[in-house]
Amino acid sequence: MGILSAFHHASGPLTLSDLATRAGIDRSAAQRMVHTLRALGYVRRDADGHGYLPGLRVLDHTLDYLRLDPLVRHATPVLQELRTAVRERVDLSLFDGPRVVYAVRLQTTRQTLNASLVGHSVPSFCSSGGWAMLSRLPPERARDIVERSDRRPFTSGTITSVDEVMEKIAKTRADGYALTTNQILSGEIAAAFPIMNAKGEPLAAIHIAGSLADWSPEEYIRRVVPPGQAAARTISQY
Repeated sequence: MGILSAFHHASGPLTLSDLATRAGIDRSAAQRMVHTLRALGYVRRDADGHGYLPGLRVLDHTLDYLRLDPLVRHATPVLQELRTAVRERVDLSLFDGPRVVYAVRLQTTRQTLNASLVGHSVPSFCSSGGWAMLSRLPPERARDIVERSDRRPFTSGTITSVDEVMEKIAKTRADGYALTTNQILSGEIAAAFPIMNAKGEPLAAIHIAGSLADWSPEEYIRRVVPPGQAAARTISQY
């Protein structure tokens, strides 16, 4: 698992030395493990033979997660209806402390590659889904997560101050939804709605993302917040 995890955040193929360093093991151990993983289909040589990439078998496990997870299975048809209603990008993200991980992504025709990939993650401290889920935690726990986050900005508008982020989380708690502008992508506006379990703990969030070139914040709130809140309530009852 350490070898497979070494590919997290890699920008291209990794050499055997890269894999050993990232996994925290010696090169000979990495060589043995890579040999086994290649035989099983979990690691492959890149086309030029300069390094290694994840193998096709990794996708089998992604499929298993998505088809067997009760939340994802219940949420998907609700999200499809929501996407038809708002005609903007609709995502479902799962809560993982300092980050949110996208499990469902329903696109428009103008998205980047990262905006279409299941499994892509973004920090909780500056994402609409992160604010939505953090707002449902006790404030001291939310602050701890924000303080421990890598708060490097994505855009010139990304809020990185702990106190300012906590103010946004408090506003989200009061409003019942999160609204972000220019946080992850310049020119993007996103609304998010928390999904809770039976104990009132945040499990996930719905994101609806649009463009500030098309919407003012006030218009966007009127357009997407009512159907977004209704969808979140429906999914929270699964």
